[in-house]
Amino acid sequence: MKICRYDDNRLGVVDGADVLDVSAVLQELSSCRYPLPHHDMLVEALPRLLPAIEAMKPRAKRTPVDAVKLLAPVANPGKVIAAPVNYTKHLQEVLGDANLHHDNQINHIERAGLFLKAVSSLEGMSRGVELSHPERRNDPELELVAVIGRVAKNVDVADALAYVAGYCIGLDMTIRGPEERSFRKSPDTYTVLGPWLVTADELPDAGALDMSLHVNGEVRQRANTRDLILGVPQLIAFASSFYTLHPGDLIYTGTPEGVAAIKAGDRLVGTIDRIGTLDVRIVGGAQ
Repeated sequence: MKICRYDDNRLGVVDGADVLDVSAVLQELSSCRYPLPHHDMLVEALPRLLPAIEAMKPRAKRTPVDAVKLLAPVANPGKVIAAPVNYTKHLQEVLGDANLHHDNQINHIERAGLFLKAVSSLEGMSRGVELSHPERRNDPELELVAVIGRVAKNVDVADALAYVAGYCIGLDMTIRGPEERSFRKSPDTYTVLGPWLVTADELPDAGALDMSLHVNGEVRQRANTRDLILGVPQLIAFASSFYTLHPGDLIYTGTPEGVAAIKAGDRLVGTIDRIGTLDVRIVGGAQ
């Protein structure tokens, strides 16, 4: 099932070219009071809500996908975890270009570890990316994103996929420069997620998905998730050895080679097989 958030925080199921409004199921979520939970309540409840969502589909109101504003499909992730240089060719690309590494130490992912992006940087595809420092080089990085579905700590690789609620497409926007990685990747709108969440049952093998990123119609990145140095199960095991993972936590799995600068006015179209397409506009920002 393809689940989306749209317009004024409505919940939808994507069916072909339409969105089916199943927002009524949100009434089944538990109410909460301060202090708020550190996880996404909808993602946590998905296993028990999916039958009700399925039952609503035949009578749900239909709206063309193109007529709605798509929000980030996960509203409240506790953590946005990202994998640096997790494709071999991208590692070679970064090491070979001083405009990418700026004398920062670049290591193989198993030595470099993972990093966190600010949750406040999360945005759906319809808003677009607002350049934080347009006077500097800004790069889009296309990534497969795994959404954690239940609490995970010290997970074995063999069991890791059982903790995945679903998958999305992500753009890890990056300002190039000498500052620490998380700082340059966390301005508002610099973590794009969407266009919807594809439940894990529709993607039993996320390790063999074609992906591509086009900028103004020109291909910039093209790869397959089989090229990941650490695949989704290894990343979940690695992350959970340091953090307790909660429902709604996002794992951006890394970007392939082909990163290049973008500017205001550019159109980014990122596609991952069996998930869909992100269509994102780049807008200007104050210098």
